[in-house]
Amino acid sequence: MSVFVFILFLIPIITSSLLDLKQRIKNEIVSEQERAKKEAEDKIYLTGRFDPAQREDFVLIPSQYTLGGNKMYLRKETYKAYLEMQNAADKDGIDLKIASATRNFDYQKDIWDKKWSGVTIVDGQNLSKSVPNEQERFKKILEYSAAPSTSRHHWGTDIDINDANLGYFKTEKGKKVYEWLVQNAYQFGFCQTYNLKGSDRSTGYNEEKWHWSYFPLSRIFTQEYKNLIKEEDIKGFQGDKYVSAFNLIDDYVLAINPDCI
Repeated sequence: MSVFVFILFLIPIITSSLLDLKQRIKNEIVSEQERAKKEAEDKIYLTGRFDPAQREDFVLIPSQYTLGGNKMYLRKETYKAYLEMQNAADKDGIDLKIASATRNFDYQKDIWDKKWSGVTIVDGQNLSKSVPNEQERFKKILEYSAAPSTSRHHWGTDIDINDANLGYFKTEKGKKVYEWLVQNAYQFGFCQTYNLKGSDRSTGYNEEKWHWSYFPLSRIFTQEYKNLIKEEDIKGFQGDKYVSAFNLIDDYVLAINPDCI
């Protein structure tokens, strides 16, 4: 076979290989773009930068199940499970109402900024005056309020039941509600997100007897948060320059009741 004939023989093979290589590179680029897009969308969801009223996977909770008169939303799966739990509680003479549900970034920012600026009084104090050291003020607010971008309420899986105040759960009615939840909530997919701090949870928010999470979904979002969210994603609110002084992801977002993991 002459060199010329051999070259003619190789041309279609080389051309085909180059086309295959070009297509593989194109496919890889598309895959990378799709992964990047999904990661960006996941970050938007996990940090609460969306309007639940505009999402098809969320539902407006009928006012008969809520307190306060505000419109509240939950993921459809969470809402369905809550209804089952609420019906069971009602049969046992226990009255459950949702005091707070999905809180997106803007909602959480409003809570945080008002505490930061002193508009909302915390433990009888105007924190902007009683805690002039801003880093200490940041820490004080973290006792019960999540920084925007870090709240589990962003996900549509977490609810506050009846009253977001420990004082309520010291009343006779509050004690009965809490006892019922401890005994029954888990079978409906709910766990108390922030139990009493101790050997199994030494960091994070103080105990919240009102805060319950639909763990079949929140477990997934917790892991996704751990995998995707970085410190630089937590920003856009008063005092956010102090985020780096606190290990918000490990010591707060992930510092939850082991029953919820």
